[in-house]
Amino acid sequence: MTARVVYFGTPDFAVPPLAALVAAGFPVPLVVTQPDRPVGRHAALRPSAVASWSAARGLPLEKPERLRDNAALREALAAARPAAIAVVAYGRIFPPDLLSIPPLGCVNVHASLLPRHRGASPVQAAILAGDPETGVATMRMEEGLDTGPVYLERRVPIGKGETAGALSSRLAAIGGELLVETLRGLEAGTLSPRPQRGEPSLCRPIRREDAAADWTRPAEELARRLRAFTPWPGLFTFLGGERVKILAARPASAGGEGEPGDLRLEGGELVASAGAGTALVLERLQRAGRNPVTGAELARSIRLPARFQASP
Repeated sequence: MTARVVYFGTPDFAVPPLAALVAAGFPVPLVVTQPDRPVGRHAALRPSAVASWSAARGLPLEKPERLRDNAALREALAAARPAAIAVVAYGRIFPPDLLSIPPLGCVNVHASLLPRHRGASPVQAAILAGDPETGVATMRMEEGLDTGPVYLERRVPIGKGETAGALSSRLAAIGGELLVETLRGLEAGTLSPRPQRGEPSLCRPIRREDAAADWTRPAEELARRLRAFTPWPGLFTFLGGERVKILAARPASAGGEGEPGDLRLEGGELVASAGAGTALVLERLQRAGRNPVTGAELARSIRLPARFQASP
């Protein structure tokens, strides 16, 4: 008999593993996700990606504000009778009383090769660090942050120029495969976890203010930040008090000239000087309230010389 699995997850990354569970025939008696959050200028409440996917397929949903000391959630979990709990990017630390509920334990899908990049933003952290590869791991959850022993992992090369959005999509699909394989192994009694090996590193949640471009940083680092923060929060700068979003850029082959942020045309392309004597080729940009343009098109609409600034 296929094990009953309660699923905890919230963002887009958590949808493919849930879909893989359902497609593999695992009964999912309950899905738990974050409450609806205000989005946009008018702060309209919007359900999470997991909530939308689950509701469209008639899966029972719970959206608790908290996990700790939540008797109603405990009752809902008891009624669901899960053999295992699967957790993918849920966004909350599990208290001990929930970890002890399912006989097969709580299985987490994490988008890194643990113990590297424990925490809330492993995909972005791998790109920011310039890692040549990353991966997906399934682990048995314990009270520490991503400290549990690992069941399975799969290594994945990071593509040249690959953004966090594109890499997340690839890792989410692999995470679904590993989750199904892990649960089948636990159900059959053929899979045991191993302790994490190596030096741990931690990554914090990404914040909106991380999107501000610091032109004193080397161009290679700025390019990695753009990839890591695409699609959110992006990378932006200011030109004469006007906010400009950088949509596509690459390090220049030649070094920078002048002060960090100085703009010039070089070979028909817009180039910004960066830190450590480097420069960034600005391929596509968007001024506030306007359509995206190429760097050359932006250069024609402003008066050079000019300089990007970190603040208005």
